[in-house]
Amino acid sequence: MRLLGLLSVLLDYPHDELWAHRDELLAAAEELAPDAKQRAALVAFTRDLLDADPLEAQERWLALFDRGRSMSLLLFEHIHGESRDRGQAMVDLLEAYRRHGYELAAKELPDYLPLLLEFLARRPATESIDWLQHVGHIIALLGARAAARQSPYAVPFSILERICAGKLDVRVLRDRANAEPRDDTPEEMDRLWEEEAVRFGTEAPDRDCAPSSRPAPHSEAFR
Repeated sequence: MRLLGLLSVLLDYPHDELWAHRDELLAAAEELAPDAKQRAALVAFTRDLLDADPLEAQERWLALFDRGRSMSLLLFEHIHGESRDRGQAMVDLLEAYRRHGYELAAKELPDYLPLLLEFLARRPATESIDWLQHVGHIIALLGARAAARQSPYAVPFSILERICAGKLDVRVLRDRANAEPRDDTPEEMDRLWEEEAVRFGTEAPDRDCAPSSRPAPHSEAFR
């Protein structure tokens, strides 16, 4: 599904190289969006992203996805938290990638959503949809949280919702997102860092940040 490749690029950390593919990204947004309404929203989101200064766009991405855990693009963080089950889930997902000839770089985390979308873009549509429906509740909740924060990133999440939501009641997730406290405030960030500062050894979480774990995006991902 080429649309998943495009969404992978748009949701990933906006590396400087992204701006070299402006025309291709806008053309892909115009071509691949599911319907007229979402086409207009996706084109507007893509244009807004690429009209921004790269440093501004990168700061916007970090402010949404890298401050607090509720908007983390590491899917297993929402499923397993810091439990030991997360490690085994990582191993299982890596094996699934390798069975299909998809090798990760040493520092890439397999549950990073843009990476998963890049992988699924290369798989048959029915298989991709099945994978996404297993994490559809997380994707829908991330989209609801992005919308609650009035972030433009709600747009790509809304398109993913359409692909994978299935029988999810998105209204319930939106109500939850609107009611829950923010975890990206300076006060909450300080509290979380204080808690993690005393954790060490085998119990210390693997918190490699997403921008350093992914290669720069390229236009071939959505061709």
